[in-house]
Amino acid sequence: MPLVLKQDIIEEIKAEKAKVCNIYMIKSKTGEFTKQLFLTLFDKNTDVASGMDELEEQFKTLADLVCFKEEDPCREIWTDFMSKLPAILKKLNKDACFIKENDPAANSLEEVYLAYPGFYAIAIYRLSNALLEFGLPLVPRLMSECAHTQTGTDINPGAKIGNPFFIDHATGVVIGETCVIEDRVKVYQGVTLGALLVSKEMKNKKRHPTIKSDVTIYANATILGGDTVVGEGSTIGGNVWLTKSVAENSRVTHKSMDKINENKKA
Repeated sequence: MPLVLKQDIIEEIKAEKAKVCNIYMIKSKTGEFTKQLFLTLFDKNTDVASGMDELEEQFKTLADLVCFKEEDPCREIWTDFMSKLPAILKKLNKDACFIKENDPAANSLEEVYLAYPGFYAIAIYRLSNALLEFGLPLVPRLMSECAHTQTGTDINPGAKIGNPFFIDHATGVVIGETCVIEDRVKVYQGVTLGALLVSKEMKNKKRHPTIKSDVTIYANATILGGDTVVGEGSTIGGNVWLTKSVAENSRVTHKSMDKINENKKA
């Protein structure tokens, strides 16, 4: 390739690249921070004191990367976030017990902690949600993407989720930013709690449903809309498409319209 042509291409790329400000190290550093959080809270062989020291250093590195203005006191967030960790851990232990109690395939709490993608997704949600309260740029969302990548479960850190909470199988679950989920809710694979309309004007409005306490939502159900409320104690069956509220203790099922024509020999 002629040197002049090559230089022209480089200059074009540089001009387009200058239109955005991406530091991809933020993504990898957030992944390391998320892994260390999980180990510090749950791994028996990870010393809590040394784990917390490592987390503090990793957090400060992240703060320097994501706080683009010197006056942003991102580093000061660590102490406040650290003070929330004991309460978060208590919630997560309660989540784990709820999963074991409700899944006949769960043989022990250790199995839940180590092998259940739903528990991992819930854990990262609770940790990222706590960070979001401090307005830390990017990191909470990137933490949720760590869980999304590993489990196939996409929980926006802005959602409000009660305790305990149970996600079984996990793959394909989507929980939107303004979703509200109360206590003792059980959700199965493929469930979407999403927005009825996708419009940028709705950014600061409630777009996602409210799920009251003691609700069970079975596989591949889709519940949409900020005004949609699923009443306490209700059961939403598999493959249901729901855009209207249902009263407490309701049972909503999907009526299949499939028609199978079998080829028969004459």
